[in-house]
Amino acid sequence: MTNNCRSKLRWSPLSSTAPSAEAQAPRETGKLARQAEGKALTWPQYLLIRRNKRKWQNYASIPSSILGLAAGALYFGSLDTDPMKPIMGIDPFMFYGICTTACMGAGYIVGPSLGGRFGERIDAMDRQFYERISKNRVDVTLQSPTSERIGSLHQYRQWLRDQNKYRRKVVFDEQGGR
Repeated sequence: MTNNCRSKLRWSPLSSTAPSAEAQAPRETGKLARQAEGKALTWPQYLLIRRNKRKWQNYASIPSSILGLAAGALYFGSLDTDPMKPIMGIDPFMFYGICTTACMGAGYIVGPSLGGRFGERIDAMDRQFYERISKNRVDVTLQSPTSERIGSLHQYRQWLRDQNKYRRKVVFDEQGGR
């Protein structure tokens, strides 16, 4: 039996049943979105959408910051300016340049919120995933609280193994030190 066949038959800790061949995550986001509309998401599909959601949140900050820069430049560039009157003790052109840059920064901050709209349908699975993470996390101070690095079932299983290894290390060290 090859590794590919074995992985399809192996039981997953994230699901209540063994994953079928259909449960394997497709590589195309468009195909995934069409499949997920009609039925519940499987864990591999959820993790793929979650990873793509983070990417879209980051990518959305680029056009929103450009839009903020353009809006600030249009607004502050159209104001009548008297170069002899300082605004808050600063040259008016410098002040308007700073305000235009602040508009670009505001666009950069708003971008991830707009990009996050693409993944609203996975909110219920997000809550369930974070409940599993908080239940299995050993020491909150040493681990990533939101588990951003988990992007696949393999990474989730590795994370569980690391948590169990740390848990065993702590328990056996405490018992041996008595």
